[in-house]
Amino acid sequence: MKAAYPFRRTCKESAALIIAREDRALSFADRVGLRLHLAMCKACPGFERQVLTMRNAMKQWRNYADSE
Repeated sequence: MKAAYPFRRTCKESAALIIAREDRALSFADRVGLRLHLAMCKACPGFERQVLTMRNAMKQWRNYADSE
């Protein structure tokens, strides 16, 4: 199935890419596949927003902890 649809990602694969994107740069194929999946899926954009919210909260917490 990968050969016929090289950019197709499942929700599980997309969630793994969203999390991996926090630690490393994604390849071009992974970025395209993730963007296409996020455009078609109803649930995964919500997960992406949750991850971004957690990232921003942790950034604020680190800045708060550094200022003490």
